[in-house]
Amino acid sequence: MSTVALGFTLLFVLITILVSIRQKLGLEKDILIGSVRSAVQLLLVGYILQYVFDTEKIALIALILTAMITVAAWNAGKRAAGLNGIRRRIFMAVAVTELLTMGLLVGLSIIEAKAQYIIPISGIIIGNGMLVSGLFLNQMQREVQTASGEIETLLALGANAKQAIQASVKRALKSSMIPTIDGMKTIGLVQLPGMMTGMIVAGASPIEAVRYQILIVFSLTSSAAISGILLSVMSYRLWFTEDLRLRRTSSK
Repeated sequence: MSTVALGFTLLFVLITILVSIRQKLGLEKDILIGSVRSAVQLLLVGYILQYVFDTEKIALIALILTAMITVAAWNAGKRAAGLNGIRRRIFMAVAVTELLTMGLLVGLSIIEAKAQYIIPISGIIIGNGMLVSGLFLNQMQREVQTASGEIETLLALGANAKQAIQASVKRALKSSMIPTIDGMKTIGLVQLPGMMTGMIVAGASPIEAVRYQILIVFSLTSSAAISGILLSVMSYRLWFTEDLRLRRTSSK
């Protein structure tokens, strides 16, 4: 794509701004800021990745993956900012998920051990881990509010923290995984996924693109389960005080 052709895509931003002005939505500033930030961030990432792909330095790959996981943990942690240590637990859950998933992909020679494959696929896995973590914490907020009577009754009857909140954790975990599972059911029918579309536009065979997309879909399913389960196991105790009273928090 030429620079001139890329410049024409600003028409889409202009249309969005005009709609906001016409409907008096007041989103013009946010649209402009978002457009500039996304363009700058993507260009910066593009140049960084080009350098990493050319050098294939393991330290740089590890640094990029660590930064991605850190940002993901920080963003997902906003859903339960009142819980001390929640971001650290999200980081650990997503990091373990990334290590397990990428270890299998590389160890079984499903993908080559090159930055060209590791970083983009890791980004998808980490991003999905962030999404699942955020959804889990959101649902746990609701569960703690709506099922507080049930949880406190169980505590009064002698249940420990895990026993008292187990049903709520299961419901929250199930809710956090539904988008990933629903996406599997409609993929290729409702929309062509991003990776597959990008490969086809770049000139790859549709069959080859489909193979890589299947890899991503199956990886996302397992990573959603792993990250959700790990986070639930590591975080359920945070919903209680030291003396086993239910803690209520609010998202930001």
